[in-house]
Amino acid sequence: MKFTSGYWMVRKEITPLYAVEYADHRISGNELILYAPEKHITGRGDCLNIGMLTIRLTSPMEDVIKVSITHFQGAPYMGPFAPVQETGPEVSITETDTEIIYQTGRTKAIIDKRPQSWGIRFFDGERPLTDTGFRNMARMKNNDTGKSYMVEQLALDIGEYIYGLGERFTPFVKNGQVVDMWNEDGGTSSEIAYKNIPFYITNKGYGVLVDNVGDVSYEIASEKVERVQFSVEGERLDYYLINGSTPKGTIAKYTQLTGKPGLPPAWSFGLWLTTSFTTDYDEETTSSFIDGMAQRDIPLHVFHFDCYWMDAYEWCNFTWDPKTFPDPVGMLKRYHDKGLKICVWINPYIGQKSPLFDEAMKQGFLVKKTDGGVWQTDMWQAGMGLVDFTNPDAAAWYQEKLKTLLDMGVDCFKTDFGERIPVKDIVYFDGSDPVKMHNYYTFLYNQCVYQLLERERGKGEAVLFARSATTGGQQFPAHWGGDCSASYLSMAETLRGGLSLACAGFGFWSHDMGGFEQTAPADVYKRWCQFGLLSSHSRLHGSSSYRVPWLFDEEACDVLRKFVKLKCALMPYLYRYAVLSHEEGIPMLRPMFAEFPGNRACDTLDRQYMLGDSLLVAPVFRADGEVEYYLPEGVWYNLLTKTTVQGGGWHKETHDFFSLPLMVRPGTILAVRRETSRPDYDFSDGVRLLLYLPEDGMSAKAAVTDLSGKVQLQAEAVRNGRNIDLYVTGGNGNVSFEVLGEDLEVSLSN
Repeated sequence: MKFTSGYWMVRKEITPLYAVEYADHRISGNELILYAPEKHITGRGDCLNIGMLTIRLTSPMEDVIKVSITHFQGAPYMGPFAPVQETGPEVSITETDTEIIYQTGRTKAIIDKRPQSWGIRFFDGERPLTDTGFRNMARMKNNDTGKSYMVEQLALDIGEYIYGLGERFTPFVKNGQVVDMWNEDGGTSSEIAYKNIPFYITNKGYGVLVDNVGDVSYEIASEKVERVQFSVEGERLDYYLINGSTPKGTIAKYTQLTGKPGLPPAWSFGLWLTTSFTTDYDEETTSSFIDGMAQRDIPLHVFHFDCYWMDAYEWCNFTWDPKTFPDPVGMLKRYHDKGLKICVWINPYIGQKSPLFDEAMKQGFLVKKTDGGVWQTDMWQAGMGLVDFTNPDAAAWYQEKLKTLLDMGVDCFKTDFGERIPVKDIVYFDGSDPVKMHNYYTFLYNQCVYQLLERERGKGEAVLFARSATTGGQQFPAHWGGDCSASYLSMAETLRGGLSLACAGFGFWSHDMGGFEQTAPADVYKRWCQFGLLSSHSRLHGSSSYRVPWLFDEEACDVLRKFVKLKCALMPYLYRYAVLSHEEGIPMLRPMFAEFPGNRACDTLDRQYMLGDSLLVAPVFRADGEVEYYLPEGVWYNLLTKTTVQGGGWHKETHDFFSLPLMVRPGTILAVRRETSRPDYDFSDGVRLLLYLPEDGMSAKAAVTDLSGKVQLQAEAVRNGRNIDLYVTGGNGNVSFEVLGEDLEVSLSN
């Protein structure tokens, strides 16, 4: 939201109240309270008839500073608020004649006490991060509407780029963009987003989280090109300055604050196939898909039933449509006997035709209007209502309905929607602010379903396929990118969304391989299969047409088979990074700027990514197979073409459908299996260590876990001339190795 007209002028309908200078402060424990009037005070008379901002600095954990800016403290300040972890860090507050220094860990805020010099400068040690100063921190009053807004503007350095703010499909670097935090169902080809996270990071290595799950508005080097502005309606604004010193360190610190991702089960990393959305299907149809995959030797691990497993108009009744699936229990057993896991589609809405509507309405489990009635709409489902997850009894009731499906043999749920949440004349059970609940609703929805799965299936078996999210939603994996189109353009914008979401610590992310809308030409389908199988989670899904490969061409079957088996073979490596994502908060899919901080060539890259520490992936986005990608310094190795490529620059190549740039980073031990058709197996049994040490003196480490995430095998390699010393501990001794790129001698020690 813009409040000014150019650098000097304020918009005619706006009355600003800026922090102009320091007036006083108080210290209460680890809290520093600052008072900043709106004009320079030369005498007692200047203290009358003016406004003042109250600024509080606190620290929930080391290297995190929370800034709270208030105009009228007595104004309503309702929740919900995203829960954060507080660890009680040590804080020092020191004062000189001209400054107050608030410090936690390496991070400090320096407040300027001089007259007419209001400002707070943030530092990582002695390294400047950002600041707020002249005409930045403010309360803005709109005289036409009577609404009040709190505003902050943080400085941007020369060459500083902004990333994140949720799963955004607009340009990856957010400088110059206007971004509003408002979850909507808008597909992947617009500025609208399913997953709005009011957290950004910069290539300087710090991040900023606005502590408001409502409609936060950002002007990113747009209203003021030297600043990131964020504003909220009301009389108070809270934000966290999070300093991990590097982008990865800050992502880890952010997830320490807002929650680490759960660890999905290993089987969920395999291939998912769905019925698609509006296609016609019954058990004969779905069985033909499953059997067709087996006949073509294409490993399949999860089968998903989309909306029409239930009868039309009754979403959700959580009951199999008897006309289409007369024997669901028997069917699920037959599919389990084939080695498949089962996922079914759900959403948080209940159509009026569903028998559950009256049940939920009578018990007060649906969101209500201010007039006492139930909120309803004909959009999506006729007369549908919305489950009120702020009511613990409603959440427990919803879980009981899902538990019936788990008892039948369902293994997980696709928690679709969660964005169409009303705000006008709405009353929640717990009195939450409807505007803030618009985005936060999805947190409660996914938390409700995820906790049920943890309780009924065990912590290591819980996994969702979720579309919407807000702050903290990374705790309930996995998430997928929403409704993309069947084109290279949409494939590329999907990756931009995944890279942006990764900046908020979402460790596990997927997308509709082949595109959701329309039907892809065979080349797009095959390229998307490559990309999809080199993502943490991999699902074939569409709208009005099926996504089995033989409907595209026979070569599509060969491509899909190759990359499914490749992913299964990579699981010892991939699952280790899944565990690290769960433990440390660093996502599996990583933007290049985060993995290679300080390499300015990586700052704007949005068509390639790191998958864990050691694999670089550059999907092909062109019909002619041409791909252009950047490699950081060193000699890299293409795992598919078995060729080495010199880093430190750009490369343009042409690849057929069976290859792409899948580059092994120099200084890597890549743990794999030779061949496997499943993602869930004993990773340390028969593990093969691929050693890539192209330089003398180079070393590498690797670890292999079991299915619970416990490390079972560790390996370390050091190159000395033409020899590699390889040390392996743990495992069952059934370990082999291979040197990539060169013919070197290996000395193995156990």
